[in-house]
Amino acid sequence: MSDFHLDRQLVRRHFGRAAKSYEQHDVLQREVQAALLERLDFYTETPQRVIDVGAGTGRGSALLKQRYAKAEVIAVDLALPMLRAAKQHSSWLKPFIRVCAEATSLPLADHSVDVLHSNLCFQWIDDLPALFGECVRVLKPGGLLAFSTFGPDTLKELRAAWAEADQQPHVSRFLDMHDIGDAMLNAGLRDPVLDVFRYTLTYSEPRKLLEELQGLGATNADSTRERGLTGKSRYQRMLAAYEAMRVDGRIPATWEVVTAHAWGPPVGQPRRGSDGGEIASFSIDNLRGSRRK
Repeated sequence: MSDFHLDRQLVRRHFGRAAKSYEQHDVLQREVQAALLERLDFYTETPQRVIDVGAGTGRGSALLKQRYAKAEVIAVDLALPMLRAAKQHSSWLKPFIRVCAEATSLPLADHSVDVLHSNLCFQWIDDLPALFGECVRVLKPGGLLAFSTFGPDTLKELRAAWAEADQQPHVSRFLDMHDIGDAMLNAGLRDPVLDVFRYTLTYSEPRKLLEELQGLGATNADSTRERGLTGKSRYQRMLAAYEAMRVDGRIPATWEVVTAHAWGPPVGQPRRGSDGGEIASFSIDNLRGSRRK
């Protein structure tokens, strides 16, 4: 995982630009969202505060408000234009709050969240210890974390087609389920359950996939990407290589989706340190008065 680095400013810019076009291309996102909502059935309490991290245009936030009508639902996204677009899904009958913030630095009090939901956002965060550490910080003990993210086989056909053209990274890399699970355990999350699903979308031509990725803001943000423009000849070689992968007259694109849930640990539960040892965490209030006078 150490060589996995994303350009955060570029991620913000890509998604900001895609705010107006996003919902024209989010068929897969809606499908994954429906499966993710089923994971919320494991949470049997009545939540007071629910947050949607990487809320995008707010479809998921609206569904959460529909499900938890009495809860305070907060849509969090790092791209302000996305949150502006999300206003259309926040009705006066079922409103949700919109907050511009990063997933690794949530402007919320410790242990103040009952349900933390995130649909296809975590793949754009390269610091998993910071991400899941923040989830643990804001979740109440016994609170539910439910999320989906992309796995490494996502867009494998496009990656292979580009590899025929040059050796530069043109497609963002995504982390393996086992790396994600280890990071969840290291952060102290309880009883994580992860599953992998594969979706294949098909297109009339490779350009249609590239247009969709741009419309979603899901273009390459790898910090090792080539900064200059891709030459026309290399682009044509990539298209030719992708054309050779046609199946039944259509261009396939694989999306590997990891869905997961876990629970907020009790306050003071030790978490694993980077050296494999355990670090206990207690609030200062728990320590006050414990010393002999």
